[in-house]
Amino acid sequence: METLHQILSPDFLLRNSVYTSVLIGFACPLVGVFLVLRRLVFMGVALPQVSSTGVAVALSIPMWLGVLPGSHSAHEEHVLAFAGATIFSLVAILWLAFLERRGRGLPEGRLGTTYVVAAAMSILLLSKNRYAEVGWLDLMKGEIITVDNFDLAFTAGSLATVLLVLGLFYKELLLVSFDRVMAATLGRNVVFWDALLYLLIGLTVSMAVLSVGPLISFGFLLIPALTAHLFARNMRQFTILASLLGGVVSFVGFWLAYQWDWPIGPTDVVLLGGVYAMAFLLRSIVRWSGSKRAAAA
Repeated sequence: METLHQILSPDFLLRNSVYTSVLIGFACPLVGVFLVLRRLVFMGVALPQVSSTGVAVALSIPMWLGVLPGSHSAHEEHVLAFAGATIFSLVAILWLAFLERRGRGLPEGRLGTTYVVAAAMSILLLSKNRYAEVGWLDLMKGEIITVDNFDLAFTAGSLATVLLVLGLFYKELLLVSFDRVMAATLGRNVVFWDALLYLLIGLTVSMAVLSVGPLISFGFLLIPALTAHLFARNMRQFTILASLLGGVVSFVGFWLAYQWDWPIGPTDVVLLGGVYAMAFLLRSIVRWSGSKRAAAA
């Protein structure tokens, strides 16, 4: 409990890292529920990796232009990385969505190819960048130990914008995701609402990748949503439960990692996986008990 008191203290040295981790934990499941609803789970795997490649490309540009490290501030580097992650994420999600609407090829094949090519490009860029060890390798791995006030405010502002737009247009985005034919029949512009949803997903993925890395971003995008889907009876419960689960697990994961000196991101993902396994087992037991009582009656 002493560790918990330290983390909750206003003077805690890593308080910005805690805030960032919890923000990502709350925000990612909010767009992750739409990926689960649309059965685009594999897109949740590919997008963080593509976003990570965008970070690598953006941070390589100064080297390609002959600009030495240290000639620009860390804040400029963060904004540049965010721009690269967002552009790559949006282009990838719009292209994959376009191919899905045209119905060409196997969706799993496209997403698998996108993932593996993006991962390979990131490795190639890292291997050819002689400045990769000077800090931004940790950025791509999602090290959230050092987060200054600017980065925290940037992350909070971006995620607050996503949350505001989701709240304002939740019904339209839900209708288009749940029943596209009905949405078109009711006169909704399906293409516009699709593009808006993809923009929100791209922004959230970009911020998550910059803060916690591609692997952990995938974990927070999908595992809380999959867990909440086991128990939620409507979309409101689905969304709220997934977001709360992500936020709580991110805080508990940080606590455990700090207590036992574990890496924070992997600790969060393992904890999410454990919660999902227990939830699945609990629901199976409840269903088995219910069917047994029904048979006895």
